[in-house]
Amino acid sequence: MPRQNLYSIIMVGAVSLLCWQVSQGAKQKDEVSEMYGVFVDAVEQVQQNYVTPVTRRQLMESALRGMLADLDQHSTYINTSQWKTFKRQIEGKFGGVGMTVEVDEDSKRLKVVAPMVGTPAYTAGVMAGDLILDIDGVSTEGLSLDKAVESLQGQPGTPVKLNLLHEETEKAEIITVNRAIIEVPSVMGDRRKPNDEWEFMLDPAKKIGYIRITNFVQDTADHVKDALDSLTREGMKGLIVDLRDDPGGLLSSAVEIADMFVDEGKIVSTRGRNTTEKVFEARKEGGYSGFPMAVLVNHNSASASEILAACLQDHGKAIVLGERSYGKGSVQNILDLEDGNSVLKLTVATYWRPSGKNIHRFKNAKDTDEWGVTPDKGLEVPLTREEYRDWYIGRRERDFLSSRNKPKAEKAKGDDKEKKAEPKKFEDKQLDKALATMAEKIAPKK
Repeated sequence: MPRQNLYSIIMVGAVSLLCWQVSQGAKQKDEVSEMYGVFVDAVEQVQQNYVTPVTRRQLMESALRGMLADLDQHSTYINTSQWKTFKRQIEGKFGGVGMTVEVDEDSKRLKVVAPMVGTPAYTAGVMAGDLILDIDGVSTEGLSLDKAVESLQGQPGTPVKLNLLHEETEKAEIITVNRAIIEVPSVMGDRRKPNDEWEFMLDPAKKIGYIRITNFVQDTADHVKDALDSLTREGMKGLIVDLRDDPGGLLSSAVEIADMFVDEGKIVSTRGRNTTEKVFEARKEGGYSGFPMAVLVNHNSASASEILAACLQDHGKAIVLGERSYGKGSVQNILDLEDGNSVLKLTVATYWRPSGKNIHRFKNAKDTDEWGVTPDKGLEVPLTREEYRDWYIGRRERDFLSSRNKPKAEKAKGDDKEKKAEPKKFEDKQLDKALATMAEKIAPKK
């Protein structure tokens, strides 16, 4: 073929490609413009013809929430007033009833991820897994997460009536919860000392420590460090970290705590479609080592609690006991709108373990798929619904046995002497297994 003809073909091809790209860009722009036009028309029609007056601001915010809710249950739009409340929540102090909720994908109703220990919801009997059928008589079916949270929050001291369907008993119950200023207790022990402080030495004879993390907020790592320092002074030989019913919280908090035990290497990484993979590495020599560890998880352990458990398991720093975790390994970024007065909370990536395995349980995932944190071989301790309910109630009663709230001493019939009242028997199969396993690990070698 003559060289001149070849150049002509190349030039024609280049021009054609350029024209195709321009036409594709124009096509996409035209499509977006067309859809925006439909949206503007719809807003105007609703504003002019809806049965009651509605502002454009209301319609725009509703449209944003609907768009994001269709993506996943964790992405949402947060307006100016809600943004202030959201910031208080991640700081660890806010007003409300004290529970983490989500929208259940199957029923499209509000579902309790976990009530926070010591809060009005916790003391009233709200349990992880409960479906909230209605709030103050208003159905939660189809209700956005933001609207639901807004309904639950309010002036401290005011009541809110919840119609619950308990997952464990499959029975409905209506309870009234009084709102309060919620100060989240994120680090706890198993029982209280006479001065109401938490006792972190679970077995004084064998020197086995116990730290329960109920959620991950800004000061959680500081409280964990305080507990570890106290246990170290007491000669701790083994440690149990309890993450059961922990719905998660701040990634930075989980990373900081993991860094206390991991000497080097990857703690967690995040991957997304339009985000560069971000790897969180141990930044310094682990501050606490030289003792065996066990981590307790159950089906309600999610997000940051899974990151911590997975990291310690993958690095061989701890064994994991209990039940397979929830599988909430998605990352939400806060993207500013209106100069930071409102925000998008948008899912942009997922968490990955140090081993490279996935944490997030994607929609329609099967039990055989790779997600969450699974107990080590031989250390799975499943609970029936009834056993979980009994454990939950026993745990709640133990939490409130303080010097100001102990059962009164009683006299036996025909006996003038008062006998010390004992709390109800508190059975915890999973913790018992962890204690027995730790005792074996620290026992002298024969």
